[in-house]
Amino acid sequence: MKNKIRVLRAERRWSQAELAAQVGVSRNSINSIENGHFDPSLSLAFAIADAFERTIEDVFEREKPKRPA
Repeated sequence: MKNKIRVLRAERRWSQAELAAQVGVSRNSINSIENGHFDPSLSLAFAIADAFERTIEDVFEREKPKRPA
């Protein structure tokens, strides 16, 4: 799942640790989500979106599956 967490954090000048503390997860979890290695649970996605005062759709973008040729 693609996301805009890095950009949104930069706009607010938040570190990964600061965002992590706001949503109740580790900095490593935020790093993994931000880099696309881990998809957050729905409740965590809502918490992240709420932290940025955005909708889930503003923060996360579903990757479209590739269709066979």
